[in-house]
Amino acid sequence: MEKLGANKANSCPLTPLGFLERAATVFGDCPSVVYHGAAFTWSQTYRRCLRLASALVSLGISRRDVVSVLLPNVPAMYEAHFGVPMSGAVLHSINTRLDARTVAILLRHSGSKLVFVDPAMVPLLDDALRLLPAGHQAPRVVLVEDPHQKDFLPAPTTTIMTYERLLEMGDPEFAWVRPLSEWDPMVLNYTSGTTAAPKGVVHCHRGIFLVTVGSLVDWAVPPRPTILWTLPMFHANGWSFPWGMAVVGGTNVCLRRVDAAEVYDTIARCGVTHLCGAPVVLNMLANAPEGVRKLLPGKVQIMTAGAPPPAVVLHRAEAMGFEVSHGYGMTETAGHAVSCAWKGEWDKLPATERARLKARQGVRTPSMTEVDIVDSETGRSVPRDGATMGEVVLRGGSVMLGYLDDVDATRAAIREDGWFYTGDVGVMHPDGYMEIRDRSKDVIISGGENISSVEVESVLYGHPAVNEAAVVARPDEFWGETPCAFVSLKDNVAGAVTAADVIAWTRERMPGYMVPKTVVFRAELPKTSTGKILKYVLRNLAKEMGPSRWGGSKM
Repeated sequence: MEKLGANKANSCPLTPLGFLERAATVFGDCPSVVYHGAAFTWSQTYRRCLRLASALVSLGISRRDVVSVLLPNVPAMYEAHFGVPMSGAVLHSINTRLDARTVAILLRHSGSKLVFVDPAMVPLLDDALRLLPAGHQAPRVVLVEDPHQKDFLPAPTTTIMTYERLLEMGDPEFAWVRPLSEWDPMVLNYTSGTTAAPKGVVHCHRGIFLVTVGSLVDWAVPPRPTILWTLPMFHANGWSFPWGMAVVGGTNVCLRRVDAAEVYDTIARCGVTHLCGAPVVLNMLANAPEGVRKLLPGKVQIMTAGAPPPAVVLHRAEAMGFEVSHGYGMTETAGHAVSCAWKGEWDKLPATERARLKARQGVRTPSMTEVDIVDSETGRSVPRDGATMGEVVLRGGSVMLGYLDDVDATRAAIREDGWFYTGDVGVMHPDGYMEIRDRSKDVIISGGENISSVEVESVLYGHPAVNEAAVVARPDEFWGETPCAFVSLKDNVAGAVTAADVIAWTRERMPGYMVPKTVVFRAELPKTSTGKILKYVLRNLAKEMGPSRWGGSKM
């Protein structure tokens, strides 16, 4: 046995791109992508992706060149996830809600050679291209036509052709460019910048293959599901499910924008079985007015991740017929690294207890080797008591290769022992399930007490009038800093609830030192395009308010 080793038959590099080839054989006549009544089959999608790869090569795109996409969830965005890397290039998905300055920074830093742009994003891209420094070669531009966006007629000044014209140039029998090594870079994504400047996260074919297969297994995705794209595909590549849907022959129903009424209509019309989204999407569906909500055609599986979803929101969503799965990951892990794997015996527990358990992030997914909560200074595991906080660390197959052209940041994040330090603060429960308590920057230290903003937010979400809540630190002359809650109210109660009402309500439900000393009402809380609340914006607002002068007892 010891003489056996790798051979040519088993050393072929792992890549998720082969999933599409298989889908064309197994699910050839089944629907692959649906958008506004138009539908493609898996055979058609395979050939369109080959055409795309072939055309890119004919334009001079070669291995490791970066090709960017500035697109919403439309068919071309799905096709880019296969077609761009099938040309040997690295796929760079741009957040469509960034400003022109940031887009220009990403285009320059990535060295992008070509950009696919949606008509609605043309003004943004044109402004970004004008901001590129003199002497920097601007990427070429391909306009992705959309007959459903007739209001946006101008094309970028640097447009070389339209998307469908580009596909006509391509060969549907093209021998796609396979990776020389499974460690070859395949995608480049930038961190959201909610806590720092965006960094370019590089993932390889092997990592994307592993996270894709692991996510399908972890979510127990069956053959031939119908997934509604309520999660932007530009966000960590849709948590790997664009590639995953090819494995199971799923139907991808595309949505340009997420609106509660359209989501419910599409679920009913298309027989949607699966969807993903940040907790803000879960909250939107759970709090939709009665006239908007529709009877679900059957159990609809929702995978949510991001900020920990409040238990009360989970309870509401499941009461409406959604079955919620909860995961945790980062741009640096290419999708879910942890999920709240459900145990059958928990079904017998009261609804409130089930929701509390489901709000935990859980255990490692199959593509992760190890997950732990450690003391950031010593690297030692914290006690499994559900109370001692430490930093979440990960290691496994889908952790990034590193940050593009940033050796220092890569070394700071991935230590010599191979652990990736996430910057998230959590606890480990006695049963081995972890729970996120905060980002390290979001822990509030008040009079020496560490306050988890997530715990305070979870209580606030239980208030019947609260739609959204975020808690940050506000300077305090006596305690150093105290919790400051930014709250949006449900439409039917706006103006009827005061800050004093909210503070009094929370005081009955948590220790005095955790009670928000300031409550600020806003029509809507600032968010990223994927629903993450921009806490750094709120922290700045809290600082601008100046130190609070409340000096009473913390109890």
